[in-house]
Amino acid sequence: MITRKVTLRFPPEAVEEPVTYRLVKDYGLMVNILRASIHPGKKGRLALSITGDQADLDTALAYVQTLGIEVEPMAEDIRRIEERCTSCTACIPACPTHALDVDRVTWQVSLDKDKCVLCGSCIPVCAYKAMEITYDGS
Repeated sequence: MITRKVTLRFPPEAVEEPVTYRLVKDYGLMVNILRASIHPGKKGRLALSITGDQADLDTALAYVQTLGIEVEPMAEDIRRIEERCTSCTACIPACPTHALDVDRVTWQVSLDKDKCVLCGSCIPVCAYKAMEITYDGS
């Protein structure tokens, strides 16, 4: 079993297709929706973490492309810039998945990337600009 993080970009004619249902039902994949922005009749963007066998993943993503949906590897990452962070904790209540926490011994803010869904809620609340979303170019 492998996991891939991908972004699906929907054209207007494919927005109402039950894509996640098909990925689960027809291809036996485990799908976790990380972020979604869907506008019926217009366009959509869906960030997914998909787990399954390599062959099933390849076949499923090929099916998605036949619907006119663009499939891109997720190239986003979040980063806490330690030199800028003062551990003021303003970011902690903004994080919906509790990926940001404070160590009760050192009183330093830490980021658990496994819990992070890249929503970006921490970015506007950081007065020191210590959080940023980066693109790795893949």
